[in-house]
Amino acid sequence: MTDSGSTAATPSDASSANPFAAFRFGRLPIGKTAPVVEHGAYPAKAVEDEAVPITARIFREGHDAVGATVVLTDPDGAERRVDMEQIWPAGLDIWRAIVRMERAGDWTYRIEAWADDWHTWHHNADIKLAAFMDIALVCAEGRELFEDASIRAASRGARKDAEILHRAHERMDARAEPGELRRLANDPDLDAAMIRHARRPLTTPTVDFPIQVDRRRALYGSWYEFFPRSQGAHRDPTTGQWHSGTLASSHATLEHIASLGFDVAYITPVHPIGRAFRKGADNTLVAGPDDPGSPWAIGGPEGGHDAIHPDLGTMDDFDAFVAKARSLGLEVALDFALQASPDHPWVAEHPEWFTRRLDGTIAYAENPPKKYQDIFPINFDNDPEGIYDEVLRLVLFWVNHGVTIFRVDNPHTKPVAFWDWLTTQVRRTHPEVLFFAEAFSRPEVMQTLAKVGFHMNYTYFIWRNTKEELSEYLTELSQETADFLRPNFFVNTPDINPLSVRSGIPAAFAIRMILAATMSPNWGIYSGYEFFEFEPLKAGGEEYLHSEKYEYRPRDLDAEPNLNTLMARLNEIRRVHPALQQLRGTTVLETTNDQLFAFVKHDRDDFVLVVCSLDPEEQVCGEVLVDLEDLGLAADDMLGVHDELNGGNHVWGARNYVRLDPASPAHIFTANARR
Repeated sequence: MTDSGSTAATPSDASSANPFAAFRFGRLPIGKTAPVVEHGAYPAKAVEDEAVPITARIFREGHDAVGATVVLTDPDGAERRVDMEQIWPAGLDIWRAIVRMERAGDWTYRIEAWADDWHTWHHNADIKLAAFMDIALVCAEGRELFEDASIRAASRGARKDAEILHRAHERMDARAEPGELRRLANDPDLDAAMIRHARRPLTTPTVDFPIQVDRRRALYGSWYEFFPRSQGAHRDPTTGQWHSGTLASSHATLEHIASLGFDVAYITPVHPIGRAFRKGADNTLVAGPDDPGSPWAIGGPEGGHDAIHPDLGTMDDFDAFVAKARSLGLEVALDFALQASPDHPWVAEHPEWFTRRLDGTIAYAENPPKKYQDIFPINFDNDPEGIYDEVLRLVLFWVNHGVTIFRVDNPHTKPVAFWDWLTTQVRRTHPEVLFFAEAFSRPEVMQTLAKVGFHMNYTYFIWRNTKEELSEYLTELSQETADFLRPNFFVNTPDINPLSVRSGIPAAFAIRMILAATMSPNWGIYSGYEFFEFEPLKAGGEEYLHSEKYEYRPRDLDAEPNLNTLMARLNEIRRVHPALQQLRGTTVLETTNDQLFAFVKHDRDDFVLVVCSLDPEEQVCGEVLVDLEDLGLAADDMLGVHDELNGGNHVWGARNYVRLDPASPAHIFTANARR
């Protein structure tokens, strides 16, 4: 999913000092560089302090050794060098360095390959000294290398290294015993000093490749979605008339979700709702006098995308809502839906922004057989300059009211070029603002939206249920697309009542929640899931019965039974363990039962091993196979593991028996090496 970069020269490289500048490869070939997105047209993505692997295929002619270095350039232009290592399998010439960029901004990296004279000499010297061959020549070559490196170390102020290298220069004497000379050549302190200071001739750079480093919320966070109008909504006991909840009455919901460890309060649109073609309960075509309509049918006489629905309060109430969220450690994500009801001010003021059919009517939204007569899509090819400027104005309007994240509704129905432009414009002045793409679309569409500027994406997780499906998808996201697409695993949405929980069995809800919260660093829940809401509007359909999109759904957030305790514990575990806050360091594990799904995540010394049952009704038994060498351990090592979810300590090896049941469907183990 990443594109290869090579050492292809740019015109500015051409000079008499570089006779290889005109050729596709430089003196030392470097190919298949990653991460590179669309040949460098778009930046690869990372967040602050994230472990990012940079890889390339590097070799040179013959048998002499080659070395390589990643040169990172920070947003201020300062450079930092990280040496690369050749990784297994050696015959494929794969070189890698794990780099971390400590602050947000626009970074670049390049790879420099160089002739490794030190290790070339060391390899030959070890063989020749053992065979008593060319001892005088070996010593002369070694002395020359050590002297050169000693001078370089001294010039850098590395006094200790300079002394080590100077002593090696003096002791590399052909009159000494070959065994003593071999011990000198194999001294680890000498090797470390030479790696730091030995000359690096024939240095060959790639071009600079971009990396966009965002704040950590772009990769990691726990999301809770709710409708503000349902928070505190109630019926008049005398008249039976509904009264909307408000932004002010939503403060209690903010306190509740903060107590459960969530990071983001995601709210549905808060704008006026159109009256024309308003949908009634369960998406019926005729609305009653109390039916509030869909929040996504934006716009009415009270205003459009820059107005607050009068039932919810005022702009001052919105500002107070954002302030309350911040006081609780929450960010507010606002639903950003670029569409209009027939009553939106745009329809009268800018009719050219919509598509007019041959019969003279404005085209409403359709997803046959579904019809959304209450919503007019925007035609971005009619007056693009006017539309683009208006959307940018709206984004900045809400940013000025404290919104830091925009959950964008159906971005795949708008031109990619528009999103490229918009996200670029916003990033120039507000790099802290994040865009979350609600694009349940084809893979290429979703991936392209991620490349052009969306910081995170909804995914297919909601439809991945079997061990095979989960394994393939987690591998794809953590290895193939991690350089540009950041997933957010929502367990449900107002539009999607997942098949995986349609049985209504509580364990099914718990299993999907555990998987979402551990597989993806970003995960989310739409209110009601924790109370096991599952009834479909139609058998086999994904719409909820009594969908909150069309009616008020007040809930007692502490009603029993619920999954509040599990949600809080999962968010707590995630907050404590960096391994669950990243995506790239993920490996799916083999299990002997197709109803057992297991994987391991690591970041630095933090290892988290998850084993989850996929059967909400029956006990599941089987073995989990762990490649200990992949964790940096010996094949016969043992791991001491602690179950963060259920308590208890265990010892794990390469093969481990597991038994899970619906009452306790998963282990979340943290591991430490035990020799």
